[in-house]
Amino acid sequence: MTEARLLEELLQLECHFTWELNKEDLNITDLLNRLEQHVELNLGGTAGLAQTYNSLAFVRYLLGSPKEALIKLEESVALTRECHENNCDKWLIVTYGNLAWIQYHIKCYTECESYLDKLRDIAEKFPASASVLGEKAWTLFKFSRKYYGRAQECFKKALELEPDDAHWNTGYAFVLHRTETCSSSLDDSPAVKQLQRAMDINPGNDELRVLLALRLAQFKEYDKAERLVEEALENSPTAPKVIRYVGKFFRDYGSLDRSLALLKRASESMSNSGFIHHQLALCYKRKKISLQREGIRDSPSAGSEVRRLRRQCIYHLEQATTLKTGFMFAMIELAVQYGEDKQFERAEELFEQTLQLAKEKNECLQRIYFHFGEFQQYQKRHLVLAISYYMECLKLDHETIDGVKSAKNLKKIADRRLSKRPEDGKAWATLGFIHKAKGEKCKAIECYEKAQQYTQSDEYLSVLCDLRLSLQ
Repeated sequence: MTEARLLEELLQLECHFTWELNKEDLNITDLLNRLEQHVELNLGGTAGLAQTYNSLAFVRYLLGSPKEALIKLEESVALTRECHENNCDKWLIVTYGNLAWIQYHIKCYTECESYLDKLRDIAEKFPASASVLGEKAWTLFKFSRKYYGRAQECFKKALELEPDDAHWNTGYAFVLHRTETCSSSLDDSPAVKQLQRAMDINPGNDELRVLLALRLAQFKEYDKAERLVEEALENSPTAPKVIRYVGKFFRDYGSLDRSLALLKRASESMSNSGFIHHQLALCYKRKKISLQREGIRDSPSAGSEVRRLRRQCIYHLEQATTLKTGFMFAMIELAVQYGEDKQFERAEELFEQTLQLAKEKNECLQRIYFHFGEFQQYQKRHLVLAISYYMECLKLDHETIDGVKSAKNLKKIADRRLSKRPEDGKAWATLGFIHKAKGEKCKAIECYEKAQQYTQSDEYLSVLCDLRLSLQ
């Protein structure tokens, strides 16, 4: 078979090489760490480990190590045969596809064609395989947040073929938990329904149990949630993935000290987990805020404790951002903590770096604009820049938490300036901008008219013209 004909057939396969896993969408370092932790902790049992080796092989190939990739794929084949003694062929479709691609890339065309022959034979026996859809779904789910939508669709299709499969139900529950932002009630939550169904099918999965607890707590079902958390802890007292979510539960709904103890225990098993370091940092941050709110900040001992907690917070955020490059939530929080710690140069540098990354990825822009604005307003005392960042935040969406906070801060700044000087045109323009962002055009026009009255500006005049035309 010619090289061109081989490539044509390879492109028809279902495997990591054809699933549009674009390198620019992936955080390779973090992904590699997580996959290696899966192997180290033997998460998902033998079948799950075989799939993990498949993904590890693809990542190794992306990193320029095709020989290492082949070794991982051979391990995947051995584990699959061990796990599925009967009819294991359908579970090897993805692995054989990956092997064919690697052999093609290293120019071993005879071996490549051999794997393609095997796949043709399997296709005759298993024309539609939920195993392929399921593995594709899990891969998309693990590789990037950008693929969650595709993962959800693949899990749904796999469940249409095998509605009672525990592995596909669990994956579908996980992805719904990650993607569902709001539901009007407990009964209307697809994530809660699927978590419950997955747990009924797979009652031994304590990660499902604690994720369901987190969802129930959001709907103020605290008693049920706490019972599930206690069960999860009793059943899986040393499972890092269970402990990290239990730690999050106690941080949000219970005891910070208990959360810290659990997360520290989890970090002993998963020392390379940026997620756990981030969760620890958030615990220390919350303890610091609680201490500050007690109104004893003038006490020397309290001040010393606040500084200690902040240093702990910074340490774990630095670990999180080192272990998980591009972890923007942690990067933003670290910049905020640097600012509070008067490390202004480091804070500003990190804010700028994170803002650039947010623009490139088109993620977390509102959050970075808001916190950069607060840093300029309260730490640097640079109101002009603060106003600029708040406005950028507000332009994106005025109804989000960060949008609402930005509008509130802008209004405070404008009102303070007007209380000192009622004819401050810039302050009136700021109020006009807030009303315009909220769609309150008549109020925006009134404010911009006053701004133009006190400060002649082509910009204000242009905005006024656009607003008036939009009302006609």
